[in-house]
Amino acid sequence: MLKTLTEFFRRDPDPAKNGTSIDAPLAAAALMLEVTWADHETDLTEIERSTALLEQLFNLDASAAGQLVDDARDRLQHNVGVQTYTRHLNEALCEADKFDVITALWRVAQASNGVDRFEEHTIRRIADLLYLSHERFIQAKLLARQNPSNPS
Repeated sequence: MLKTLTEFFRRDPDPAKNGTSIDAPLAAAALMLEVTWADHETDLTEIERSTALLEQLFNLDASAAGQLVDDARDRLQHNVGVQTYTRHLNEALCEADKFDVITALWRVAQASNGVDRFEEHTIRRIADLLYLSHERFIQAKLLARQNPSNPS
């Protein structure tokens, strides 16, 4: 029993280090789901918006974007939190692309009954982990408000 517990705590929670890779689209999908779940309500409109935004952001077809959302949902059942995903985005994306992801997160949050305070907090935390300034955070929020369906 002690050996099992020791092995459990030695495991690296980062799925990329355990043989499963995470790319930028999957990381973005996971962050979109984190925003969707931040208000403790799963809204189909937010899921659909996430899928459409992934198509636009990463030049994907509808089935590939839908599969990303499903894969992200499965990963988040076992590996909650945003740090793993923001780390991958920091390594893979430039500042302008990270800004586009934050703008997309705002658009996901706006897809249902407006932006909840928990959703805003989650987006703020993700923006901080992506090293985006507060000014860029606000720019993304305003851009998403002006044009809710366009990714950039």
